[in-house]
Amino acid sequence: MRQPDLQKPSSMSRRGFLQAVGGTAAAVSLSSARLSAGAPQNKGAPGKPATVRCAFLYPPTESLTRVGYYSWPGSSFDAEGRQKQYEAGLRTIEQRLGMKILTDGPVLDQAADVAAFIEQVKESPPDGLLLVLFKKGHWPHVLRIIEQTELPTVILATLGILLVDHINQVRERPGVYLINSLDNLDAVEDGMNMIRTVRWMKDSRILNIAGSQERESTVPHLGTRIRTVPGASFIEQFNSTETDDAVRKLADSYMKDAQQVVEPTKADILDAAKTYFVLKKMIRAENAQAVMMDCLPGLKRPHKHPPPCMGFMSLRDEGIPAGCQADLRATLTLMLVQQLFDRPGFQQNASMETEANHYFGAHCTCPSKLRGTNAAPEPYILMSHAEAGWGCVPRVLWPVGEQVTLAQYVTAETPQMYVYSGKVVGCPPIPATGGCRTNIQMTINEVEDVCRVKGMHQVIFLGNHARQLKAFCRLHRIAVVT
Repeated sequence: MRQPDLQKPSSMSRRGFLQAVGGTAAAVSLSSARLSAGAPQNKGAPGKPATVRCAFLYPPTESLTRVGYYSWPGSSFDAEGRQKQYEAGLRTIEQRLGMKILTDGPVLDQAADVAAFIEQVKESPPDGLLLVLFKKGHWPHVLRIIEQTELPTVILATLGILLVDHINQVRERPGVYLINSLDNLDAVEDGMNMIRTVRWMKDSRILNIAGSQERESTVPHLGTRIRTVPGASFIEQFNSTETDDAVRKLADSYMKDAQQVVEPTKADILDAAKTYFVLKKMIRAENAQAVMMDCLPGLKRPHKHPPPCMGFMSLRDEGIPAGCQADLRATLTLMLVQQLFDRPGFQQNASMETEANHYFGAHCTCPSKLRGTNAAPEPYILMSHAEAGWGCVPRVLWPVGEQVTLAQYVTAETPQMYVYSGKVVGCPPIPATGGCRTNIQMTINEVEDVCRVKGMHQVIFLGNHARQLKAFCRLHRIAVVT
């Protein structure tokens, strides 16, 4: 998800894929960056694809021409031509996100058209709605639809259609994401991805490796399923897995890519690489999309299994959320962040540098591909597990000066999301610092005193995505807390 730059003028060269559509309206804004290899494509759900019903709302241009007066957007606005261009852009979004955006319905003009649309939606509810408004006078139709359907709804109005009173009626309304921007299909893609992500969460399964018994449960609100298997199953799988060529190759890559190897031996690194293959095998066996593990008990004496921290790093690097200490809040947040932003997250223990008023977070695993699954890894050092004092874990060096977001999804009857943003100011050396191996010192924008930051095991990820994350929460009725 990318915040659109509203200061940049429209640029036809960036939207060449729409030129074939023709028409007199300006080309819509689905930037070339969205079509590049750097962005993940076809992020379809493990179940059925997310479905969004799209409706265009405007009167036929012919009827307005006969009347001789066309209020905002004005008589020069080609609604029919603009619709064709938007539909072409929506087809591209549909393919990139692996979802369905249904645009085959009639244009909504009269009250009877709107009533029929509402009934169709109620009879066969989609995962969300996209309402594209081309006439100021049809605003009451939009309000009627969102009030009577109560579905997550993205509203797109290009500049010059809505006035400030219209905007403020829904700008902060739960269940709605309003886009009042010049032909901005980049923002529409963000909205579609918000809807697709919740469908993905509903259809997904978390493998929970913890305790001594098997059980099944479901996360309230999101609907994500949790499949718990005994912690001993990981130990059994690890002991029965050979150190084969694939394990050796991964271990070699860990050593080759590391800036430095401090405590771990070659045997430690081989065991660390093996944890990746064991976790991956268990994830596949349970048809899961994420994993979390009660990982600390097995690190105490007598040692039952090596730290799985390098395996967690590799899983996150390839887009599979992996939560430490069987922390459901952290794992759900990792899943949401991965799907919304293609950013693997850093689950960490919360602390503060009180004299500089900086947030300090640290943990013994962290993704290395902080910029996304297709990006190059950040520098890292191989060290022993901080508390256990053995094994192999990564110390990932975060890029100083870059913007970051800190978030945590809080499961409750009324779900919440802690959302903060800031900037990386350093990764203090070990020694002299204590704590876990990967650490990050950062500013916080939302509070004057960083000790007021809420949560533990929150997820930090690259980029300032606080605004988009808040829009996601509003669309899906999740309360934002800072």
